[in-house]
Amino acid sequence: MSKSKVTIGHVFKTIIWPRRGLVAIGLLLVMISSGAGLVSPYLTKDLIDDVIIGKSMTDLPMLIGLIFGAVTIQAITSFLLTRILSVEAQHLIAKLRVQVQKQILRMPVRYFDNEKTGALVSRIMTDVEGVRNLVGTGLAQMTGGIITSILSLGFLISISPMMTLYTLVPIAIFGFISLKAFGYIRPIFRDRSVINAEVTGRLTETLNGVRVIKGFNAENQEIESFERGVEKLFQNIKKSLTSTALLTSSGAFLIGLATAGILGIGGYLSNNDGISTGEIISFIFFLAIMVAPILQMGNIGSQLTESFAGLDRTEEIMNMPVEEDPEVRTVEMPEIIGDIKFDNVSYAYNEGKDVLKKISFNAPKGSVTALVGTSGSGKSTIAGLVASFLNADSGKITIDGVDLNSVKLGSYRSQMGVVLQDDFLFEGTIKENILFPRPNASEEQLQEAVKAAHVNEFTDRFEEGLETMIGERGVKLSGGQRQRIAIARAILADPRILILDEATSNLDTESETLIQESLKRLMVGRTTFVIAHRLSTIKQADQILVIEQGQIEEKGTHDELIEKQGRYYELFTYQARI
Repeated sequence: MSKSKVTIGHVFKTIIWPRRGLVAIGLLLVMISSGAGLVSPYLTKDLIDDVIIGKSMTDLPMLIGLIFGAVTIQAITSFLLTRILSVEAQHLIAKLRVQVQKQILRMPVRYFDNEKTGALVSRIMTDVEGVRNLVGTGLAQMTGGIITSILSLGFLISISPMMTLYTLVPIAIFGFISLKAFGYIRPIFRDRSVINAEVTGRLTETLNGVRVIKGFNAENQEIESFERGVEKLFQNIKKSLTSTALLTSSGAFLIGLATAGILGIGGYLSNNDGISTGEIISFIFFLAIMVAPILQMGNIGSQLTESFAGLDRTEEIMNMPVEEDPEVRTVEMPEIIGDIKFDNVSYAYNEGKDVLKKISFNAPKGSVTALVGTSGSGKSTIAGLVASFLNADSGKITIDGVDLNSVKLGSYRSQMGVVLQDDFLFEGTIKENILFPRPNASEEQLQEAVKAAHVNEFTDRFEEGLETMIGERGVKLSGGQRQRIAIARAILADPRILILDEATSNLDTESETLIQESLKRLMVGRTTFVIAHRLSTIKQADQILVIEQGQIEEKGTHDELIEKQGRYYELFTYQARI
């Protein structure tokens, strides 16, 4: 995967400029706050020279009033700044999370096969959080610090150009060190996002597979794996903290040198009547105001660097090719008739290693096509191509004469139903899972699907019935019960194309008999593809394709293939003996 690098110009164009109104208000508030912050040190000279040393109390009430007013203005602008920009930053984070989640859901199925769920969760929830430092108070603090430093520098020059020149040398050295340091730190933050995603991904797998872990007494193994990931994350954080601490301490050291020199120069000038005591103290206050933001640059700069690193990874996601290319997939499918044709179709998961090799067959509307063969022969790949989860590398697949690669996926998949061997159920109630494909289905339609899939045979025994909570992935149900819910979901979807991948594999003999009757009714008038290792379940198929090593070795009905006494006959008689 190519790494994209987010530039300041890109951030300004896509994040800051669209919010220029709020940012402008924020900058105005920053300028007001910065100006108010300079009132106290500016009045210090008069307070010391006139009031304290000169013993004149005339201007004291006015000076105190001005200082109190400046502090009040700072407090109000600080509140407004945080309220406006921080809220907008969180709003932006929410919008970016939605955009990234939308982009990820538009990725092809192959992408999810190569990524950990926890890692994707981290990319959606964590990587975008850094933008709060770009739109929120981080950027405002940096901007305000720069404005304050510039204004303070002007006052410093007006008080003593010589002392000011002395202070600029260590500050310039610190600025150079900071630029080099941030260039070094940015890849560290980028690596941290990757490591964090890996650790989160592994942790998610561990929690989802807790029964397997306990069943094989592998708790210590998983603990050690998590410890290694956490240690790797810690080492990354330690490296960034060390870099930031070195930056901050070097700044403090250089500013300390400047302060010591200023005290010496100021003392010399004071004794020679070149500067008053009030001016020296005022100079020190202005210097403190000028260097404070510079010293904070280490922390703020790290935050902004982390923001750019997170946006780098977010930009990677947003630039990835999605499953549906709008320039290629332009055909809106009307109501599907169901004629499907494979014409010399080949497919490879890895380049040069074809899983399917020039497969050709017809599946007429309303027909049932059974796919039979040993594990890894290519049956599920054919089903994936029919479902448009995969795209053929060569050859053509047509649906009602239309090239499937040119069809808008939404218009096709809305007329398709899938029941997988390990079908996924969502946390929630049984009813919510059945209604998943058609949330607005009527109660009558729901009950028809429930009865057709014999779901009511076990829900009638539950106190909450269809409102029973099933836990994450349906963990509170048996395999057969989960499978019946998945079948009911497919029945409710009322698809034109139906794919059954080991749909009855988790059922006992009695349940399987009931479900077979339901599936027969479901398959009427629909083009159906059935993958089944139990060959007894596909005797009534209109055609059976025996797939071996990515090719169709035999094709025909059950009786025709038995009479032929070829590969299908071997498989069927072998199972019959078991």
